[in-house]
Amino acid sequence: MYEEKLQELIDKIKTYAPQADFEKVAKAYNLSKEAHKDQYRKSGEPYFIHPVAVANILADMQLDIDTICAGLLHDVVEDTNYKESEIEEMFGKDVAVLVDGVTKLGKIKYMTKEESQSENLRKMFLAMAKDLRVILVKLADRLHNMRTLEYMDTEKAKYKAQETLDIYAGVAHRLGISKIKWELEDLSLRYLDADGYYALVKKVNKKREQREKYIKNIVDLLIKTFGDMDISCDVYGRPKHFYSIYKKMKTKHKDFDEIYDLIAVRVLVDSIKDCYAVLGVVHTLWKPIPGRFKDYIAMPKPNMYQSLHTTVVGPDGEPVEIQIRTHEMHNIAEYGIAAHWKYKEGITESDTSKVDERLQWLRLMMEWEKDVTDPHEFLDALKDDVFNAQVYVFTPQGEVIELPNGSTPIDFAYRIHSNVGNRCVGAKINNKIVPLEYQLENGEIVEIITSSNSPGPSLDWLGIVKTPNARNRIRQFFKKERREENIERGLAILDKEFKRNNLNKNDPMVAKCLKEVGEKFNQPDMEDLLATIGYGGIAGNHVATKVKDLVLRDTRKQEKEQKAAMEEDIATHNIGKFEKNKTKIKKSEKRHVGVRVDGLDGIYVRFAKCCNPLPGDDISGYITRGRGVTVHRSDCQNLLRDEYQNKSKMVKVSWLDDVNTRFEAEVQISANDRRGIVNEITHVISNEKVGLSGIYARKGHSIGLTIDLILEVNGIEQLNQVIKKIKNIPGVEDSYRVHGK
Repeated sequence: MYEEKLQELIDKIKTYAPQADFEKVAKAYNLSKEAHKDQYRKSGEPYFIHPVAVANILADMQLDIDTICAGLLHDVVEDTNYKESEIEEMFGKDVAVLVDGVTKLGKIKYMTKEESQSENLRKMFLAMAKDLRVILVKLADRLHNMRTLEYMDTEKAKYKAQETLDIYAGVAHRLGISKIKWELEDLSLRYLDADGYYALVKKVNKKREQREKYIKNIVDLLIKTFGDMDISCDVYGRPKHFYSIYKKMKTKHKDFDEIYDLIAVRVLVDSIKDCYAVLGVVHTLWKPIPGRFKDYIAMPKPNMYQSLHTTVVGPDGEPVEIQIRTHEMHNIAEYGIAAHWKYKEGITESDTSKVDERLQWLRLMMEWEKDVTDPHEFLDALKDDVFNAQVYVFTPQGEVIELPNGSTPIDFAYRIHSNVGNRCVGAKINNKIVPLEYQLENGEIVEIITSSNSPGPSLDWLGIVKTPNARNRIRQFFKKERREENIERGLAILDKEFKRNNLNKNDPMVAKCLKEVGEKFNQPDMEDLLATIGYGGIAGNHVATKVKDLVLRDTRKQEKEQKAAMEEDIATHNIGKFEKNKTKIKKSEKRHVGVRVDGLDGIYVRFAKCCNPLPGDDISGYITRGRGVTVHRSDCQNLLRDEYQNKSKMVKVSWLDDVNTRFEAEVQISANDRRGIVNEITHVISNEKVGLSGIYARKGHSIGLTIDLILEVNGIEQLNQVIKKIKNIPGVEDSYRVHGK
């Protein structure tokens, strides 16, 4: 079976690269098979089927041999004993670098999903800037994983599907690889909204036969017409992808029957001249629907997509979308930037410049990502500037500038140059003055009005601009020009956010955690952090949220350490009644005095932790071998049980008249759960000159709050006085000594 699979892969490569190094492919294939021989996927199938599937997807994209070898080996370094150096020795540096790049994309774990996704995207785009093939392997890897997602549990499958939709489908779109983008979107929808997906599939299939017959009639008519005009072309029906239908229904609030382009036809011709000739014929046969024509040949999409789109009123009044493009345009539409790959044989300088031109967005993004430390902002900016639809406008000289939908003249100004943005005082659209918050539309001519006397950008612009490049340039201006003002503003913002999150900035733990957060944002100096918050480089609410998370983390760590110490006390000193999860504030280790043992002098005396006797209690002694006399309260259940078993070990004890030692007593309080009640209780304890060595408060079922205390008192009278005072606190329903009220 494996030999057949290898031959199928080689045969596929031969269709576009007949002179390729097939021995290298076979070597990579066999090494991967051997390395993964004892590994299995969740489906129970051999793991090796995954790298083979990835290699086939890359071959479908007609990629070079090194990329296909990297696809076969992409998990070898991470999941087996092979090292990168061994891969380089056997397959060369290019393959090793690609394998290492793919391996590093998913290794680091982060505190939040936003941090994880943000860092993975940063690494992805950095790898893309170095060698685009790393991302192509990663896309193929994700596509096959999505095809087999049914073997993963529901929650993980949903997370993977959402991540795929948010990131990987967006990357595929930006690179123009629509064949992969569409499949990733449809597979993601299947797991994110299974009911919606299968309902849509059912609706599409319901009219499939009728729709196919309708499309066939249109295709036949077009083929005959173009044949009569001696225009060589391929004409066929184009299946509509489920996610694009689903998205239109959701975003435009339309019913299934209202979606225009369910019926679609694609025409492939040999030249651009033929594209426009075909368009003229189509508009002669059927009336075009106004506003539904798009010329992506004259104005290509940033991912290199070119085509003519028109929607016409077809036979029987049905709207029909028709796409017209050359065969080369179609190849680029399917495989995007991979279709212009510079590692292919016979690539021209013109092709290389096209690739570089279409990756301008990547270079812009790499410029500003270095200055963006907040993962939330990074993800939001990417979704706006990289993955969303674009608008195309012109400079007065006729140069086309691409910007994300919703961009303003300020975004345009900063896209031209930082100085143009900083000196911008106004804008004209098609020779008419417009406000700076005006949203640009396709085809408009934009002219920026500048002034050398301009004071610079306004902080309000941060709420207007759409592109991360403009936002970053505005922040850089304020970072350099107005540091003191930024520090003051940042302090005010942080104070407000700390109050909202119930954080006390004077708390040493809060200060420590704030410093840690500053280091995470590459701002170890506190003034630098405040200045960055002040000019908008980091959102104050994100800083406060992270500080709060770290404070909770450190608090839990302290509690864990205290619990561990308590468990050790329990094991060492036999502390009986105070449960393991109660927080111990301190422990005083004292040799207790103040008790006379009848008939015995100089014997070691200890007080039983099960009942904690106090001066004023009736007490009895029990002789324990090697541990002297243990003093219990006379009504202690443990003592009564032992007394029944061995009366000879009982000894008479009594309190001395002058006892100067403090004793531990356990008190339990039932109270309403209201703010400040614990503080009032501890205040009473302090006023009564009573020591507090342990406290634990918890919410109960039938009552609001239960509070356990370990107090250090000089006797029963002082304890009763404290209990009485506690009972008088508003909201306290009961207070009593544990082991008998």
